Amino acid sequence: MEEAMLTSVLAPATIVTLGGGGFSMSEDGRSLIDDYLLELTGTERPKVCFIPTASGDSHTYSERFLQAFTSRAQTSVLSLFCQDPWGYTTPAMLLDQDLVYVGGGSTANLLALWRLHGLPDILRRAAGQGTVLAGISAGMNCWFQASSTDSYGDLSPLRDGLGFLPGGACPHLLGEQDRRASLRRWVATGQMPTTYAADDHVALVWRDGSLIEAIGEAEEHPALRVQRAGDQAVEHEIPVRLLS
Repeated sequence: MEEAMLTSVLAPATIVTLGGGGFSMSEDGRSLIDDYLLELTGTERPKVCFIPTASGDSHTYSERFLQAFTSRAQTSVLSLFCQDPWGYTTPAMLLDQDLVYVGGGSTANLLALWRLHGLPDILRRAAGQGTVLAGISAGMNCWFQASSTDSYGDLSPLRDGLGFLPGGACPHLLGEQDRRASLRRWVATGQMPTTYAADDHVALVWRDGSLIEAIGEAEEHPALRVQRAGDQAVEHEIPVRLLS
C-alpha cells in the first residue's frame, strides 16, 4: 500500500545506476563501469553528454569527465548554470546523444532545476529512442521514485524522484556513515519503499524498468534490495558480476 502511493512513470530505457565509482572516483580516470557504459551504446565513437547539475555545474567535475572520455567519445557538457566555456545549450540536445551521464551532488537541487528546464520529458523521449541513461550518486537517485539523500544536510528520505525506475535508491551503501542503518530504519517504518542499494564501484543495470544485473569494478562491494516485512527491513543480496 505504501509503495502504491508513489507515482511511477517508468521509462522504456536502458539505465545504469552507479552507487559510486566511475571516472569521478578513479585517480587516473579509468573505470571498468565507464568502459561498460560505452559498450552499451553499440557505437564505436558514441556521443556522450555529461550533466553536472547536482554539483552546481562544477568546472573541475566536468573537466574530469572530459579527460576520461574525450579520447574515445564525442563529448559534451550540458550546463544549466551557463558555466563557461559551455554556456547554455538547449536541453533538447540530449535527444542526439548515445549516452547521458549524470554526475553526483545534491539530488534535490538537480530535480528542481531539471523540472524548470523540462529535462524529465526530454530524457524520457531520449530513452525511448535508445539513448543509454546513467548516473552516479545523485545521478543514481534521480531516476527512482524515492532516494536516500544528504541534500538537506543530514541523511533523509526524498520521495520526489522522476520515477523512471521503481522504488527507492541508496548509493554509497558502505562508503558513507549511516547510509545502511538509516535505510533499514526508513524501509522498516514505511518512509521508503522497497529500495535498491549499491555500494561504491557497483552499478545496477536496468531495462524497461526491470533490474537485469549488478556489475562491479572492484571486489567486496555489495548491492542489496531492501524491503519491508511487518515492522522490519529485510535485506536481499543482489549478486554482483565483476567486470574484467
